[in-house]
Amino acid sequence: MRSSVVERYPDKIEVEGPIPSAPTNIMSILIAIVIGILLSAITVFGDFLIKHASLGPAFSRWSLLLFGAVIYGLTALGWFFVMRKLKLSTLGVLYSLSTVIFLVLISVFYFKEKISLIEIFAISLGIISLVILARFN
Repeated sequence: MRSSVVERYPDKIEVEGPIPSAPTNIMSILIAIVIGILLSAITVFGDFLIKHASLGPAFSRWSLLLFGAVIYGLTALGWFFVMRKLKLSTLGVLYSLSTVIFLVLISVFYFKEKISLIEIFAISLGIISLVILARFN
């Protein structure tokens, strides 16, 4: 049946399913970016637990280390779905940048570590690179 339709109307292109419009495509990319940022925040929580585990003597806080590692593994499931919408290069910048921002916030406000002006400048350049990549994705 399908070949007879193509033979009758050779100049028509047959498409299965709805054709995505540009706003829907942009919206799905934005949703993927937001989900990626949330996954980065969850991963940073795993980093937070691992940092706390490292502050104890030897492996006395092994349960925190294990919980942090489990969080890492579970976020991989979420990254699978985000990777379906974003290029790996864009995803790499998104993950790296959001992770750095979240880690800096935790290190400054929770662990009371100092951040230098050059680090602030570098993070700003990272944000600019993400905006450029998102614009041309």
